[in-house]
Amino acid sequence: MTEASGAPQGAQHTNRLIHETSPYLLQHAHNPVDWYPWGEEALSKARQEDKPILLSIGYSACHWCHVMERESFENEEIAALINRHFVPIKVDREERPDLDAIYMQAVQALTGQGGWPLNVFLTPDGRPFFGGTYFPPEDRRYGGQVMAGFPRVLLTIVDAYQNRRQEVEEQAERLAEYLRERSSAPLLRRSQGQVLPQLELLANAASELAAEFDPVNGGFGGAPKFPNSMALEFLLRVHLHRAAGELPAVKEGERSELEIVEQTLQRMACGGIYDQLGGGFHRYSVDARWLVPHFEKMLYDNALLSRLYLHAYLVTGNPFYRRIAEETLDYVVREMTAPEGGFYSTQDADSEGEEGKFYLWQAEEIARLLPGEDGELFMAWYGVTPRGNFEGKNILHVPEPDPQRVAERLGVSRERLEQALEKGRALLLAAREQRVKPGRDEKVLTAWNGLMLRSFAEAARYLGRSDYRHVAERNADFLLTALRKDGRLQRTWKDGRAHLAGYLEDYAFLADGLLALYEASFELRWFSEARGLMEEAMRLFADSENGGFFDTGSDQEALISRPKEIMDNATPAGNSVAAEVLLRLAAFTGEERYRQLAESYLQALADIMTQHPHAFGHVLGALDFALSPEREIAIIGDPQAGETAALLAVVNRRYRPNTVLACVAPGSAQERAAARIPLLAERPQQNGRATAYVCQHFACQEPVTTPEALHAQLDQLDR
Repeated sequence: MTEASGAPQGAQHTNRLIHETSPYLLQHAHNPVDWYPWGEEALSKARQEDKPILLSIGYSACHWCHVMERESFENEEIAALINRHFVPIKVDREERPDLDAIYMQAVQALTGQGGWPLNVFLTPDGRPFFGGTYFPPEDRRYGGQVMAGFPRVLLTIVDAYQNRRQEVEEQAERLAEYLRERSSAPLLRRSQGQVLPQLELLANAASELAAEFDPVNGGFGGAPKFPNSMALEFLLRVHLHRAAGELPAVKEGERSELEIVEQTLQRMACGGIYDQLGGGFHRYSVDARWLVPHFEKMLYDNALLSRLYLHAYLVTGNPFYRRIAEETLDYVVREMTAPEGGFYSTQDADSEGEEGKFYLWQAEEIARLLPGEDGELFMAWYGVTPRGNFEGKNILHVPEPDPQRVAERLGVSRERLEQALEKGRALLLAAREQRVKPGRDEKVLTAWNGLMLRSFAEAARYLGRSDYRHVAERNADFLLTALRKDGRLQRTWKDGRAHLAGYLEDYAFLADGLLALYEASFELRWFSEARGLMEEAMRLFADSENGGFFDTGSDQEALISRPKEIMDNATPAGNSVAAEVLLRLAAFTGEERYRQLAESYLQALADIMTQHPHAFGHVLGALDFALSPEREIAIIGDPQAGETAALLAVVNRRYRPNTVLACVAPGSAQERAAARIPLLAERPQQNGRATAYVCQHFACQEPVTTPEALHAQLDQLDR
C-alpha cells in the first residue's frame, strides 16, 4: 500500500484498484484495505505466502456494499487485520459475472442464501471454504439472533486456516467438486427421438405463474416485489395464442394472462417503483404495493420494462403503455447515454449518503414550488401528505389513476387537473435537477447495452421514432468498434478503454439487439454482424458434450469450474437469448444447424422450465418461438419509398413475436442481401410495385402489393 497521490481530500491510502476502470473498484481504491483486482498478481501472492484469500464481490449501485465499505473496509483496525492475514481481492460482479456465479453458488450451498456484498474466503488455489454476504463491524443482535461481527469472522477464519487446515482443505474440496459437477452436468434429456412438446405446455407454465399472481397489487408473491418482466412477456405470448384460437380460452372465473399483465403494468407505473417525474424504473419494491422502491436504477431493468410496455401497447392499443415506454427510453437518453453512444450501467440508490434522498419530497417543499391550487391538485394526484409515506417524506405515486374521477372528486375539470400536473412535473423535475444526483456507474457493459439496443430498435420500428433509431444505430456502431479488440468482443468499456473478453451473454445480447436493429432499419450490416457474433459464440462457448453454451469462452481464464447458467435471473441467461437468436437466424436463413442447436437445448429443459416458469421467463419465450408456426415476411421495395412504407406499417401494427421481417430494394441491393439473408432470394416485385411475401418455413403465400391485401393475409394468420 502506498500513500495517496491525487487522492480525494482526506484520503491517506491508495491501493492497486486505482488502476482499474470499474467505478465500483475505484470507490475502494482509497480504502486502508490493500485490495488487489482479480488476477495473477494476487493469486501468486496468496500461493507464495500461503494466505487465504478474502474475495469481496459487489457493484456500484449496491446499497449494502456501500454500508459495509463505510463500516469495515474504511476501518483502520479491521483493514489491518485483513492485510495481515489475507490477500484481499475486490471484484465488480458486473464486470466478472463468471466469478460472481461461481462463488455465489458456493455461498448459497454453504448458507442457503446469497446476495451482495458477497464475501468469500478461498484457499490460495481459488477454492471457497467459507462465505457470507453483509457482515456488521461488530456483533449485533437481529431478531433474537446474534450476527457475528466481521472482525470475529476474520479471526475465526484465521484460526481455522492456521490450526485446522485439514478441515479447511476438506471443506474446500467438497465445495469445488460440487461446483465442478454443476457446470459439467448434462442437461436434462427427453427420451430418444421425442420431439418438442406441444403448445399446451406453455399454457401449463402460464397457470403456474397465475397461481402466484397478487390479485390486489399485481405482480407475483409478496414483499419484496420484483417486476419479473420476462414472465410477463411470456404471459403476453400465451395471450396471443389464446386470441388466435391456438390454445383454449381461460376457464370461467380465472384471470386471463392479459389481465395479469395489464394489472401489473398499471400498478407498477403508478407506484413509487416508477420515477413519476423523470421516467424509468427502480430496481424493485420493498413492499407488496410497489410504493417504496429500492432506489437504484439499473440499465437492464429499464431495457426489459420499456420493451414490455411497448409490447403491451401493441397488443392493447392503450396509449398509457406507450407513454411509459417512451418516458423510460427518454430517461435513458437523458441520464444514461454516454457522448460516444454507449449506455451507462446504473444509478445508485444513495445520494449524499442517504438512500432515496434525490427522489423524496416534503409537502411544504412542493407547496413552495407550486403554490395555490396547482400545488393542491398536484399533491392530491401524487398522494403527497404532510406526514409522508417514507421516513417523513413523500415518494410520488398515483393512488387513483383515473384523471376524470380524481378531477370530479377535487371539483375541477379534467383539463384543469392535467394542466396542473404538467406544470408541476416540469417545475419539480427542474428543481430536482439542482439536487446532488445519485452516483452513476459510467462503465458500458456489452450485454446490458445489447438489451437496451433491442428496446430502442423496437421502439423505433413500432412507434415510427427516427430519433430512437438514431440512438440505436449510434449505440450499435459504438459497441462494434470500441468494444472489440483484435476481433474479440470485450465485456466492458470506460474512459476510452475496453477490456475483459466478452462472455456468452455479451455475444448473445448484442446479436439480439442487432437483429432488432436490422428489422428497424434494414441495413444489411447489422444482420451480418449479428450472424457473425453467433458464429463466434458457437465456436467459443458451445458445450458439444452436454448441450447448450458455457458462460465463459474456451479462450478465457480457467477457473475452478466453468459456469453454465440456464435460469433467467434479473437478466436473461445467456443460453436463453442465444436459443432465441439462433431460432431467428434460422428463420432468416433457413440454416437448420441453428435451429437444431436451439431446439436440442429447449427440448432438454422443456419440462423443468414449464414447471418453474419464474426461473425461466425468457427461455419460455424462445420455446414459444420453437413451438409456434414461425412466420417470415419479406418485402421487396425501397424501404424509404411510400408504397413500401405502407406495407411495413401494416406489419408493424401488431406485436407478432414469432415473426421475422426482411426488406430490400430490388436489383443489385437485393442480390447482395439475398446472399446473406436467403429469405430475400428469388422474390421478384409484382408489376414493378413494392411486394410483400408472407411465408412459413420459406413456403410463401401469394405475393401482395397493397396494404389491404397484406392486412388480410396477416389477419387470417393471427386468428
